[in-house]
Amino acid sequence: METLRLYDFLPSGNGYKIRLLLTQIGIPFERVEVNITNGENRTAEFLSKNPNGKIPVLEVQPGKYLTESNAIMVYLSEGTEFLPYDPYLRAQVLQWLFFEQYSHEPYIATPRFWISILGKAKEYSVAIEQKREQGYAALKVMENHLSNHHYFVGDRYTIADIGLFAYTHVAEEGGFNLSPFPKIQAWIERVKAQPGHISITEEIKTFQTVET
Repeated sequence: METLRLYDFLPSGNGYKIRLLLTQIGIPFERVEVNITNGENRTAEFLSKNPNGKIPVLEVQPGKYLTESNAIMVYLSEGTEFLPYDPYLRAQVLQWLFFEQYSHEPYIATPRFWISILGKAKEYSVAIEQKREQGYAALKVMENHLSNHHYFVGDRYTIADIGLFAYTHVAEEGGFNLSPFPKIQAWIERVKAQPGHISITEEIKTFQTVET
């Protein structure tokens, strides 16, 4: 396979992590759109790639797949400036990626999906409010850390920043107010200023999108 193939849903923050990292590293890839809102991730063909039925999925060789966005980022960033070599700093990157998936993404990303992607804010209003407290708690953890750091690990841009940026910068699409978090807002601008940055729904010329 001359280029990697990414099975992805364009509005997805988890998919965006991979697109952003691949673009910033300069690795060409083919993006295959999988519309999760109409069940394209539940077909037999897709489940043969990821039995968990979730995107993103990265095909690294024909028939050889990786799933889970943060695991994919670790794989892609090996030997690059995006993943520290030092064992302690490397463990800190993993620490923030675990935090993102356990304490951040379930509470920040899910309301955005219900409100801005499905357009069902009223239908999910009770569940959305149930996620507010823990979502803001995660943002406070980030704000406190950024009070003394420009980035999350080693004061340099790593996949820890990419992982947390993906859903934080669009948190307001899920009804979260970022104005009480000036350090997060400043960090968001620093991430956007990184070379090779692309927006979450930006189709760029370095890869080809294929409809399923």
